[in-house]
Amino acid sequence: MNTLCPRSVLLSLSLLAFLACGLLACSVAKAPYNVTKGALKGTYLVTRYAVKGGVGAGTVVYHVGRFTFKVAKAPIEWPLVREDIESIDDVPPKKAIERDRVKNSPYVVRGKRYEPMSVAQAKKYRERGVASWYGEKTRRQAGGHMTANGEVFDPDELTAAHKHLPLPTYVQVSNLENGRSIIVRVNDRGPFKKGRIIDLSAGAARRLGFYEKGTAWVQVKTMPTREG
Repeated sequence: MNTLCPRSVLLSLSLLAFLACGLLACSVAKAPYNVTKGALKGTYLVTRYAVKGGVGAGTVVYHVGRFTFKVAKAPIEWPLVREDIESIDDVPPKKAIERDRVKNSPYVVRGKRYEPMSVAQAKKYRERGVASWYGEKTRRQAGGHMTANGEVFDPDELTAAHKHLPLPTYVQVSNLENGRSIIVRVNDRGPFKKGRIIDLSAGAARRLGFYEKGTAWVQVKTMPTREG
């Protein structure tokens, strides 16, 4: 009696699957981002306090683990860092910011419409890809600039731009080339260059060790947080 070895069985099954797909016109849908099956375990305590007087008044300081984030609302007349954002939630960007309609609202850049994740999807987000950095040129321009959710942009702060995450979201970015890891606050949109998954501030790029190189292979994952 002839018997098939395990390898032959696997090859036979693979061939049948291939033929079936050919007959049924199978296709593979690719999502613009990866979502893990389960939420990440453990949470980071987020504490905050407002600077009420003197220099920096109106700034809210957040602490997430050992990282500190200074957040201030930008004057509405300031230009956006990403001036090519045409609309947010189907209205002009500044109007959407004034109406607080930017968290995960769809937006348009150079005629292309982007649909951000829901808050629930974002909690399970994890992705590997190429990171770049942006915003250094704002140092050489007069006046200040605002992010896509209306915050003051400071290239020295630990912030980032992402096409699909709600604004703001805290994510851990790990440089897989040198082992460094930091937490950043996603408060802007981008990068819009093909093949890149996140744009970091110049300060964040320095902390991760790829400022001079310009790009790095990284892992990005949302940080489960709770208010303290």
